[in-house]
Amino acid sequence: MRIDKNQVAELNAKAADGHTNDFNYIADKLTAKGHDVDSLLEKIGSLKIATPSWALGTGATRFGRFPGGGEPATIEQKIEDISVLADLSNQTDSVSLHIPWDIPSDPAALREFADNCGIRFDAMNSNTFQDQSGATESYKFGSLCHSDANVRKYAVDHNIECIEIGKELGSNVLTVWLADGSTFPGQANFMKQFDNTLDSLKAIYAALPEDWMMFTEHKPFEPNFYSSVVNDWGSSLSLAQKTGERCLCLVDLGHHLPNTNIEQVVSRVLAEGRLGGFHFNDSKYADDDLTVGCMKPYQLYLIFLELVDFMEGDHIKNPDLAFMIDASHNFKDPLEDLLQSLEAIALSYAQALVMDRDALTLAQDANDVALTQEIVQCAYRADLRALVAESRRRAGKALSPIQAYREIKVREQLIGERGMDSQSSGL
Repeated sequence: MRIDKNQVAELNAKAADGHTNDFNYIADKLTAKGHDVDSLLEKIGSLKIATPSWALGTGATRFGRFPGGGEPATIEQKIEDISVLADLSNQTDSVSLHIPWDIPSDPAALREFADNCGIRFDAMNSNTFQDQSGATESYKFGSLCHSDANVRKYAVDHNIECIEIGKELGSNVLTVWLADGSTFPGQANFMKQFDNTLDSLKAIYAALPEDWMMFTEHKPFEPNFYSSVVNDWGSSLSLAQKTGERCLCLVDLGHHLPNTNIEQVVSRVLAEGRLGGFHFNDSKYADDDLTVGCMKPYQLYLIFLELVDFMEGDHIKNPDLAFMIDASHNFKDPLEDLLQSLEAIALSYAQALVMDRDALTLAQDANDVALTQEIVQCAYRADLRALVAESRRRAGKALSPIQAYREIKVREQLIGERGMDSQSSGL
């Protein structure tokens, strides 16, 4: 299904008076502080976050899965769902595929279908953490790090297959996340595993087209709890630097030990010019894959302070960043959850944009710790929701995406089309 633009316009018209008052109030305050409001709106609207193909259906806990009906059973239906998000929010216009969960039978036809929906293809995500039906090799004891050269080659070939599919779809990024590691002391040789992984990444990189990037992604634990081969940002950075110039580090906000200073990690990797982008989510403990901004909105804002320092200046030499959501929707309507995440990301970006960086620099140089806190928190405490909503309105999107989603009865329509028993592909 697609959202009727007239319906969105009608809903926006009903809320126009209240929104205009809220927007004019914050616009006047920002203008008085020297901000170009039109420029801010343009920047917010230009921030695009890819939607992952695996996040459009209900996820699961270890104990069960509770689907809500109307889930996308095919890749085409997933792309249709992303077009719904794009019709309501101005922050997404692409899909990131997970192979082989969402392997297209006809890539050319799928690309044409996506084009007609206004959706492009972002990063390709390989899967070497799960044995597939008919697999000739097993990843039980690792993939790119495996002691058996045949398994390593099998995993390398799968990543190259992802590249070949991506070329037909118009993608230009391969994301490599590894579940490789060990569960017991003495189970594996740390150095051999790391060296095998590096050799495997170099083999994949050799098949990478010249206009492509490859992202390495770290994770401290899970599914292996004694050791992970790529356990932290330093390991990820080391692999990237040794693999090639177009191999960069991807930061998943859930792939850190509790209380890790993620904004400092971002700064360090940016300083090396090796930050590829982000998988946005939120967590209480580690890789909880919760709605972006639901637990630690201040941390998200602090991360964007580092990103804006790079995005707004020319003193950091790093490729443009790729942004994607990576979450598991176990209890909410997946599309509502994604709309909430898109809103949280845009809001944190807006807050980081209006933070008085010149004043902060002066206060930092003067070692005025109280003042630095006041400056940083002043921008975070500013209610910029009307600014973000106005950026959507000017793009013809919904002032309130969740409200519009519910009033248009999107989920009810999807259930009518697909039924209550439809299950999302790949899950």
